[in-house]
Amino acid sequence: MQINPQLVTILQRAQSVTVLTGAGVSAESGIPTFRDAQTGMWANFNPEELASPDGFRRNPKLVWEWYAWRRELVQQAQPNPGHLALVELERRMPTFTLITQNVDGLHQRAGSQKVIELHGNIGRVTCSAEGTQIDSWDTTAESVPPRCPHCGAYLRPDVVWFGEMLPRQALQAAWDAAEMCDLFLSVGTSGVVEPAASLPRVARQAGATVAVINLDVQEQNQPPIFSIHARSGEWLPALVRAAWPSQE
Repeated sequence: MQINPQLVTILQRAQSVTVLTGAGVSAESGIPTFRDAQTGMWANFNPEELASPDGFRRNPKLVWEWYAWRRELVQQAQPNPGHLALVELERRMPTFTLITQNVDGLHQRAGSQKVIELHGNIGRVTCSAEGTQIDSWDTTAESVPPRCPHCGAYLRPDVVWFGEMLPRQALQAAWDAAEMCDLFLSVGTSGVVEPAASLPRVARQAGATVAVINLDVQEQNQPPIFSIHARSGEWLPALVRAAWPSQE
């Protein structure tokens, strides 16, 4: 795969790189996107029924079981070459920040160290009343969802649902990373879900070069904006090889 030499030079000279990843990166590991996961019996439900505070209040058992099913899919998946290329990119750069909208934890499993999770992590569980993370609970109880061992409220997945605010600290860290980088890569994300969709614009306004890598973009190969129609699992490793050919 050919990588624009201008973009390679920009990467080689960069002191700070920020990357935003979306569902397209995880899809290459076989993890269905949020709406694609509504198959089989789950196809009968609206997203708001399965991923909202109101839906959880109406039918906590249904929501818990859907996320338990999705968690099994995530556990069976493995990081793909795109994830691994980002690990190498982090190793190479003086300053590197990875921001993800994904909740599967594959970046961490691949080896990425500095990951900002905007939408939480499906592998974690919190108390629906207190918001505290819960690491263990009574597995012998018949309650579905299980109950918080401290207050007795239902437990819930530690993810951001429709109608909820993104974690303030994570969002501020993402904003800071976008404002301070030399190169911003938006990978595998539609670019329509706010506030994450604003991050490339924030980076560009601060003077960074921006590259958008997705299967839904039209090619544009001139700085300061690059639009690359490609799969992340192919393009990201090619970018790393082009910038540091000694890796061959």
